[in-house]
Amino acid sequence: MHIPEFIQCIDFPCVEARQESYLVPPIDIDPASIKLVLISETAPAVASEYYYGPCEASFARSTVQAFQEAGARAGTIKELLEMGVYFTTAVKCGKYAYAVAGSTISHCSALLDREIALFPNARAYLLMGDVAIKGFNAVARRNGQPRVIPAGSTYKIRGGEFSFGGRRVFPSYLQVGPSYGIEKSKQRMIAEDIAKALEIANITCTAKS
Repeated sequence: MHIPEFIQCIDFPCVEARQESYLVPPIDIDPASIKLVLISETAPAVASEYYYGPCEASFARSTVQAFQEAGARAGTIKELLEMGVYFTTAVKCGKYAYAVAGSTISHCSALLDREIALFPNARAYLLMGDVAIKGFNAVARRNGQPRVIPAGSTYKIRGGEFSFGGRRVFPSYLQVGPSYGIEKSKQRMIAEDIAKALEIANITCTAKS
């Protein structure tokens, strides 16, 4: 399956988003192999910093580090994909400012809804940051369900047990960007959340040889 063939934004109505940085995972994968879906906030301003960019890309580098701290023995995003972990963003365009408009999150949740539906064997979702949490709650509302993650600070809610469609949902902190390398307490909590999600998804911590 070539992901961009199934996930496309046609009208680009979000004037406050960086439409020139629109990105969906540019990969070919077997959807049945995916057991865990990680959703972060927005696409980077430039494609070379995305999950599926070069190994030194900021999204790839910080995410691989987070999974290694959770016990995964993988050195690249490709190896994590082989383990059954898929990476995407709640908003498919980059952002101009720190905040992301609610209308943008709501619009992009239609794409996210279709995207996560591609993976019938997913057992868990990791929501990295507030935008990812809001986007996932919007997906639930689109499906006629109440919000999955309650309102509140991530510190207070991240230990709760939440589910969507019979799959576990883990709210956590954003694992990409400069803050990840600075706040050690958040690094530890991110690693804990990833480790729990890997366990629920029954993913071995060793990449295929």
